[in-house]
Amino acid sequence: MSKSSSLNKVFADLPVTIFEAMSQAARDNNAINLGQGFPDDPGPEDIRRAAAEASLNGYNQYPSMMGLPELRQAIATHYGHWHGLKLDPMSEVMVTSGGTEALTSAILAVVQPGDEVVCFQPVYDSYLPIIRQAGGIPRLVRLEPPHWRLNEDMLKSVFNSKTKAVLFNNPLNPSAVVYPREDLELLARYCQEFDVIAICDEVWEHVTFDEHKHIPLITIPGMRERTIKVGSAGKIFSLTGWKIGFVCAAPQLLRVAAKVHQFLTFTTAPNLQAAVAYGLGKSDDYFLSMRQDLTRSRDRLTRGLESLGFPVLKSQGTYFLTVDLSPLGLNESDTEFCWRIVKDYKVAAIPVSAFYEQDPVTSVVRFCFAKKDETLDTALERLSDAVRGRKR
Repeated sequence: MSKSSSLNKVFADLPVTIFEAMSQAARDNNAINLGQGFPDDPGPEDIRRAAAEASLNGYNQYPSMMGLPELRQAIATHYGHWHGLKLDPMSEVMVTSGGTEALTSAILAVVQPGDEVVCFQPVYDSYLPIIRQAGGIPRLVRLEPPHWRLNEDMLKSVFNSKTKAVLFNNPLNPSAVVYPREDLELLARYCQEFDVIAICDEVWEHVTFDEHKHIPLITIPGMRERTIKVGSAGKIFSLTGWKIGFVCAAPQLLRVAAKVHQFLTFTTAPNLQAAVAYGLGKSDDYFLSMRQDLTRSRDRLTRGLESLGFPVLKSQGTYFLTVDLSPLGLNESDTEFCWRIVKDYKVAAIPVSAFYEQDPVTSVVRFCFAKKDETLDTALERLSDAVRGRKR
């Protein structure tokens, strides 16, 4: 038997991610990419200038493994201001090379072989492979449109004495839900009853709309000592290529996550850290204006899609909105629809079924609206006939 046939099955058997597949299809078809979640502007100029200044005139050797002290302090101050969360920057805050590395450090710090980990479908694609690499067993909960909410029955069906952790994404990509306090309190009650650690993917925490406010699970009573909170400067500042992540947790949890981080990336570009520290100190007006700008883009794409006959589910947060194709009577799944529109109409989207491993919802499609007006308008023009003529 060839040694290549015995490579790590967790990763060797994984398909190309839907994000890469659809982005490649967008390139191949010269299509507008409303699939992958990145803006088409360069990001805040003052923060980019801060990074350039730090690169030219600052320190460019290995920074502290835990992150620049000024960034760790800025993270603690920022969360204290926005969420009333008091963190010790030296023992409860760590900087990583992006949110995915932060989540990987957290999962590998907590999960051992045989541990069960509760995950909610639709589930971000990195979660399950890392859980399995740690020897963990994912226990999947199926969320459904249009509300994608948690309930007592679904938690009761998966929490048990073997449950070690729950991986919870809020605001939820791809369904664009911002979970209310009652859902968080329900989840917190189960975490405490079964002595479970919550790993919270909260990278979209500043990207919320209308009356919806992000509430970190770590701030719910009883969760402070059993929650690992993950954030992302890339999402906060629309600088997705920078890959600056945050891990916030009680010292006994952070110490082990830091040991994992030490052997993954060890540290992160110091000039980008310095610029993020500057950005986190910006006035509230910056963050509120960012939300207003994204709200306008969300509403522009929503109105346009609805005018074309698409049933849009209201987006409460993230860069995304979703369309439920089921009322349209189309003779195709969400995946078939996405492949058709990228080839025939030159617009890329993501089928939400790709975020399910079991019993997928097959009628929902995700579009990214974090784009310039002209990009959205051109996409809408191209999609003008995508519904008509395809009905049964």
